[in-house]
Amino acid sequence: MATTDKNLASGPGWQVCDVICTARAGDRPFEEQHRSFCVAAVTRGAFRYRTREGTAMLAPGAILLGNPGACYECGHEHGAGDRCLSFHFAPAYMERIAADVPGARKLDFETPRLPPLPALATLLAQAEAARETGDGEAFEELGLRIAGAVVAAAVGSPRVAPAPSRRDQKRVAEAVRLIELNADRPLSVTELADGTATSPYHFLRTFRHVAGMTPYQFLLRTRLHRAAVRLRTSNEAISTIAFDAGFNDLSTFNRRFRREMGEAPGAYRVRGAGREV
Repeated sequence: MATTDKNLASGPGWQVCDVICTARAGDRPFEEQHRSFCVAAVTRGAFRYRTREGTAMLAPGAILLGNPGACYECGHEHGAGDRCLSFHFAPAYMERIAADVPGARKLDFETPRLPPLPALATLLAQAEAARETGDGEAFEELGLRIAGAVVAAAVGSPRVAPAPSRRDQKRVAEAVRLIELNADRPLSVTELADGTATSPYHFLRTFRHVAGMTPYQFLLRTRLHRAAVRLRTSNEAISTIAFDAGFNDLSTFNRRFRREMGEAPGAYRVRGAGREV
């Protein structure tokens, strides 16, 4: 087999894999079957994709679409190898997403692919960055957003969300409190949505509308803020502060802290003590 799949993250009803294919021109095309809904972003290379919905040439930026149970074939007549970020969604999981997308009356994709779309460019860049940095926590949220955007694009529906109701605002406030109380541990979108009795996709869309950022962004901001306070108010080791704040490794904490605060944690602590770096 010329394809390797590496699981990057998963949860109830969803999974994301890094798929690398090393097939070359002249290799016999191989046929497989989608076990669930597949939304795969091509990040390198080009290949021919054939399924019952049609045949398409996929290149970087394009989105491969697959329906559960559908057989498909990939070929590399025009080049060697490719790499994809492949999101897989169980039918029940996808149904809950589609229910919140205007115009999405049926779940099956009617086309084998979507071309590169401006609406997806930022999301796909974030997903590729998460793959390279090993930021597994980001993938559930990114998967929901990508799936919603793909369903909307596939059915041609407008991406205009209604104003959040008072009930939705209350739910977001409850989720914010839950994040503040549990920021030092992993929190999935599904867990937060369950706590507000909404579907994950509806919750994510509502949270962004009300709070101005996604739940994961809010979680990261909360962790970084608490770490910044402790850096200025204690002499604890930076690694201790990072782990207590909820970061799994020091390098991830250092990178995110520098991006948010504009300087490394050590420099931030020294400057706060009134000493030159």
